[in-house]
Amino acid sequence: MAYEEFIGRREESEDQVAKAAIAGLAATLDLAPESAAPGGFLPPLWHWMLFQTWVPASALGPDGHPRRGGFLPPIHELTRRMWAGGRVRLLAPLAAGTAVRRRSEILAIREKSGGSGRLVFVTVRHVIEGEDGPAIEEEQDIVYRGTEGSAVRAASAEPPPPAGAFTRTVTPDAVMLFRYSALTGNGHRIHYDLDYVTRVEGYPGLVVHGPLQATLLADLLRRHMPEGARLAAISFRGQRPAFHDRPLTLVGWPEGGRYHLESRDPEGACCMRAEAELA
Repeated sequence: MAYEEFIGRREESEDQVAKAAIAGLAATLDLAPESAAPGGFLPPLWHWMLFQTWVPASALGPDGHPRRGGFLPPIHELTRRMWAGGRVRLLAPLAAGTAVRRRSEILAIREKSGGSGRLVFVTVRHVIEGEDGPAIEEEQDIVYRGTEGSAVRAASAEPPPPAGAFTRTVTPDAVMLFRYSALTGNGHRIHYDLDYVTRVEGYPGLVVHGPLQATLLADLLRRHMPEGARLAAISFRGQRPAFHDRPLTLVGWPEGGRYHLESRDPEGACCMRAEAELA
């Protein structure tokens, strides 16, 4: 496929920051709304509930995503499509009830070969504007891969975190994953359909969303950042899948003027790695 024709493709969307959505995600994460979203502002990374794409049931693919095509390139031969990571800059807060607009552009398409075979990475840039101008700048990396090879590869445990690190353990269950899928409009069946994810995709359990892990890491940092500070930027990359009903340890520590964040599975292997900057 000639990917060049897709680079530079753009689209725009409009939405509104809904109070009900903020309350719904706070409940899903078992947070008190007043502490999760003080003043009614959208907490960091909760913007993934906005700009949902709902298509008719007849337009869905077998994985629960909309059929290939449209804004993103139609990479039909690589059937697994997942969110690999990204970079977010938080410029201004968005209050509940605010009308927002998102401008999106495909920045790059790269093909690689790895232990899982052929991979295609698509990078999309989003700029979200509120009533006072740009509020969030983001680059998302989406990966397409085939079904050859093992769905989950072995990984070694990470070294113990340094002294002074802060941690929290959560256990994402099927209900949490289903509710997060609903709140973000994510129909991907690997997050809620146990029969599909084990029989078709070959995973041992429901897959914990990458954005959910990043949101939990941002919340961990919020609990431990200095008073008066705010999250200004965060980058993150998935390392390996995490699965439902298995404890997920969130860990963070200051490092070189930034914060290093990780989610780790029960064996101590890193599932997501992130770097954050405060302002």
